[in-house]
Amino acid sequence: MKAVILPGDKRVIVEERKIPDLGPHDVLVRTRASAICRSDMSLYHGSPIVGGEGARQGSVIPGHEAAGEVVRIGDSVTHVKEGDRVAGYLAVGCGFCEYCLSGYMMLCKQWKCLGFDVHGGDADYFVLPERNCLQLPDELSFRAGAVMTDMLGSQYHVQKQLGVAGGKTLAVFGMGPMGLAAVLVGKAFGARIIAVDVIANRLEQASRLGADVVINSGTDDALQRVRELTQGRGAEICIDCSGNPAGQNSALDAAAKLGAVALVGESRATEINPSEQIIRKLLTVVGGWYFPISDWEGIVRLVLDQKVPVEKLISHEFSINQAEEAFQAFDRRETEKALFIW
Repeated sequence: MKAVILPGDKRVIVEERKIPDLGPHDVLVRTRASAICRSDMSLYHGSPIVGGEGARQGSVIPGHEAAGEVVRIGDSVTHVKEGDRVAGYLAVGCGFCEYCLSGYMMLCKQWKCLGFDVHGGDADYFVLPERNCLQLPDELSFRAGAVMTDMLGSQYHVQKQLGVAGGKTLAVFGMGPMGLAAVLVGKAFGARIIAVDVIANRLEQASRLGADVVINSGTDDALQRVRELTQGRGAEICIDCSGNPAGQNSALDAAAKLGAVALVGESRATEINPSEQIIRKLLTVVGGWYFPISDWEGIVRLVLDQKVPVEKLISHEFSINQAEEAFQAFDRRETEKALFIW
């Protein structure tokens, strides 16, 4: 089979590999769609944000947002069948600790990440433990399944946690793929959406996806505009998807008293003022990172019931043979959400 390898230093290799063997509780998936994520750039540059020795050496096949059809099952698989359409849940846990049993497998001490610790979906085939198979209804494409597993799933969970709903204002900072997913989910939950970014075409896409107001923070004072739009109160809920210190601080500043803020964009360091931004506003501040596997059915229902146009998040599609071009373009930010398609 063909598989992508990212040895670091912006190198991309498409090589022939043996179709992987299965353990008794595993399934073999023929890949139909696999998305490139901004976190994959850490592998591309050689400084992986998660993962063990294989990630550091660049020997692991990337791709933690993948979907396809099951073509073979292990001897002890009991529920998943050959021919099932599935997406992959990226966190592989021990299955027995308190976090795994509650569905939060990414919090397991022994967790491994698809595409970082274990081979992912940027290949003709990939392997999943049976319990990591997310059933994909016939009404949803493999493309939709791939982007629903990370961006949409993460936003569904954090927005449900913060009570995004009709009658509330949600301000989203950073209109990359995760921020655009936040717009889609927030609209599906019924909120008024304020989208903030410095790039005009991202804001245009946010408007097309349903944002009620867009603010270019490169030319306008975003905090002042949010307050003007909320009668001086601020937004009940703010989500930072930029991972940028300016965006994170803007989210804290723009939140109303007794409001809530989620920090979703990955970040290594940010300086904040807890007294003014959090304590004296009695803010609820949470980290948003992936979703418990038990949320999958709710995510699927939201997309189908509200007719969420998930595939509109996809900006570019490539074949596996175009992997070098795809990663180079993504690194230069010439694409937003890019997918490998079979």
